[in-house]
Order: sequence, then structure tokens, then C-alpha cells
Amino acid sequence: MEFGFFRGLPENLFILDIVGQIVFLLDIILHFFVAYRDSQTYRMIYKRTPIALRYLKSHFIIDLLACLPWDIIFKVCGRREPVRYLLWIRLSRVRKVTSFFQKLEKDIRINYLFTRIVKLIVVEIYCTHTAACIFYYLATTLPPSHEGYTWIGSLKMGDYNYTSFREIDIWMRYTTSLYFAVITMATVGYGDIHAVNLREMIFVMIFVSFDMILGAYLIGNMTALTVKGSKTEKFRDKMADLIKYMNRNKLGKDIRTQIKGHLRLQYESSYTEASTLQDLPISIRAKISQTLYTEYIEKVPLLKDCSAEFINQIVIRLHEEFFLPGEVIMEQGNVVDQLYFVCHGVLVRFHIKRSLSVNIWLFIASPVSLVFNHSSMKNIFGMLHF
Repeated sequence: MEFGFFRGLPENLFILDIVGQIVFLLDIILHFFVAYRDSQTYRMIYKRTPIALRYLKSHFIIDLLACLPWDIIFKVCGRREPVRYLLWIRLSRVRKVTSFFQKLEKDIRINYLFTRIVKLIVVEIYCTHTAACIFYYLATTLPPSHEGYTWIGSLKMGDYNYTSFREIDIWMRYTTSLYFAVITMATVGYGDIHAVNLREMIFVMIFVSFDMILGAYLIGNMTALTVKGSKTEKFRDKMADLIKYMNRNKLGKDIRTQIKGHLRLQYESSYTEASTLQDLPISIRAKISQTLYTEYIEKVPLLKDCSAEFINQIVIRLHEEFFLPGEVIMEQGNVVDQLYFVCHGVLVRFHIKRSLSVNIWLFIASPVSLVFNHSSMKNIFGMLHF
């Protein structure tokens, strides 16, 4: 609105703008202290140095530019029009709203249908508001002598004439622009308001073309809400079922954290359940396993001198599993009927000395291990002794 309706903010709105920029400046400072989850290891990063470097390499410069007092810069530069275009940098803050809705969609405490509908309404309002500001901008960037040949300068609604539209209340002008944007987006075309000059005609054509894509997006999303099956909905349903199960059986806090973390890991990573490939022919599944896992199995020292046929028999029986950072994979004394091959991440061995005669070894995923196992390896190896 600042870009479209003002050539320098009035004093009452200027103070409000400064307050808003101070809030966003505080948000920039907070970004240097907020922990994040590493996209590769899925471990939470709490150290300030990696947090700061990550933010500096991503959105820091854009966020900082968006916080600059462009209204003051515009006045200092002699009210040059190109300087005002730098206000569009502030549109980068839209990603914060997008991120906010993504978090809400995964929060099972909030109704998914409500979240999606609110998100679609916000998208609709944002697009119409932006179009309204651009419509008014197109009308006010012509010389004063040509303002009568604009959509608002030539507008007459009933006995109300907009010839001297600059003298009309700002909210009346904004409402009129918003009305033009809404009926153009809805392609109603009452005829009482329309493009007059070439610039306005070009923008209307672009806006209506964009509106067709936006309409398809909105209708498609509303239709999808009536049919369950999206990845987010499946995640929410599974998480809700697990929480009910944990509450009913009064599971401890540690095991609850591991269960929730493991489910989030499957949702956020490229993990594919084995059931997804069950409909494929066995020969194709075997080729997929050979493509994905052969190079890892061939590097295992125990299998170094084994034949290709033997390696192939192991590969086609592998199953994929994920483990969160710090999760205990194996403990000394456990009965083991599986072999694990570490393909990604690190597996750490911990030695716990309980007494003079009791030593316990723990194998813990750190920071995260992508491993493969099979429950019937004895059919291939026979009896193994180590």
C-alpha cells in the first residue's frame, strides 16, 4: 500500500511504518539465536556460530534491505521514482507467512481443514490487495494533465465523480481500487469500471491471465480438502493415532519423543515405505535394490571376497530403515537375528562400565544413520560365529 498510494508517507503512518520495521529488525536479531534442524543430519543445531552462518548465507541480506527506511531514502534522493521500486524487497517477508502456515498444517492440535481454508483466504486477499495497489499506482504515475484518462480519473458512479480523486479520502480510494481488482479477478465485468489507457489494458490482460492460474489453484485446493490423501494429512492422522496409543498405554516421555521424532523424520525425508513398491514386479524391485544398495554391500570387509551372485542375493533381501540421532540401535546381550549395513551417517560405539566384571557396549546413531537390514539373513549365511 505504501508503494501504490503514497509519495512519501504522512506523519501518522510514517511512525507506524518505523515501528513495524523495528519489529522486523528484532526478528533479524532473533534469527541469530534460534536453533534449527539440519537438513542432512536431522539433528537440532544449538551452537551460535553455525546458526549465524546459516542465516547470513540465506536470507539475512534480503531481510536487512527490507528493514531499511526506504521512505526516508526516497525523500533524501529527491523523490526519484526508481527508488520507490525498492519497496518491493519487503514482499520477501511473504515467505514467513508461508512457513507459518506450513507449521500450522503439521500441528495436529489445530484442525487441518480450518488451517487450509484460512491459508487460501489469505492468498486470495493478498493477491487482490496487491492488484489494487498496482491499479492505483498506474493511475497516479501519469502526468497530472493525463489523470483524467485513467480508470479512476474517468470513473463516475451514480452522482459521484472521481475527476479530482486525489482529494478523496485515502480509504475511499483504496476501497475503489480493491473493488476494481475483485471484479476483474472474478471476471464479472459490470462495466462501471474498466481500463482506459494502454498501460491499464496491458496490466488487466496480465492480471486476468494470472487470475486463471490462481483460480485453478484455489479450486484445486478446495476440492482436495474433500478428499483425504495428501502427505500432510496422512502424517497428521498417523501422528494422532500414535498419540492416542501412547496416552492409552501411558508411555514415558523419552519413548514418546523418539516415536514422534521418527515419524517426523519419515515425513520430512525422502523415506519410501516398502509397501509403496509392493505392486511392482519382483524383477523390477530386484533391479531397484541392486541400483541402490550394491555399492554399499560390496564395501563391507566381511563380504569382500564373495561372489557377485552371493552379493546379489543379499541386496535383493534388504530393507530400508531410518534412525534418529542418539537412538540406540543395538545393545550388548540383545538377541540379534538381523544384520545392519550403515549406508549414510555415523554409527558410534559407546562403552559403559557398570562394574569390574560387567561391560556394556551400545551402538548409537550419531547424528543420523540410514541403515538397511533383513530379518532372515540366516537363510543366506547359515550359522555365523564372531
